[in-house]
Amino acid sequence: MVELLVVISIIGLLAGLGLPAINGAIQAGKKAEVAAMAESIKTAVNAYYAEYSEYPSNASGKTDTNFLSLMSTTNTNGGNYRGIAFLEVPPRFTNASGIVTPRGLYKGGGQSNFFILIDTQGLGYVNPQSVSTTLTNMNVPSSVAVWVVDPTTNKKAVGTFK
Repeated sequence: MVELLVVISIIGLLAGLGLPAINGAIQAGKKAEVAAMAESIKTAVNAYYAEYSEYPSNASGKTDTNFLSLMSTTNTNGGNYRGIAFLEVPPRFTNASGIVTPRGLYKGGGQSNFFILIDTQGLGYVNPQSVSTTLTNMNVPSSVAVWVVDPTTNKKAVGTFK
């Protein structure tokens, strides 16, 4: 009987030590999934540029419903007059506000639109602080940057730059 209690307590101890590691791995997986979606959005924007020789208009600076409609459907509204679907968005990345993070990245199941900055002036960089003031990143050398704010610290980005 004592041996059985010892075995049960060892199993409980090992399970207690393993759960935080599993939760950390799940969170890292969600961040990798979000970073991959950000890269997909960036690739779609660059494909749009390659097709039309101009970047898509995005006044909000976020992946809202107008941006989603422009990039992922074959309608000819908003500048996509050839009706090309540049981006295929999985359902878990969409809601009524556009392209968002999947549930579970932020505590409480909240979701956030991706931020997107496009260098339309030909400067060779974008400044993420212009739309997300908590980030420490300034002047990212890219024509397109896509990100969400890291859920563990609001000073870092998860996306196409670090």
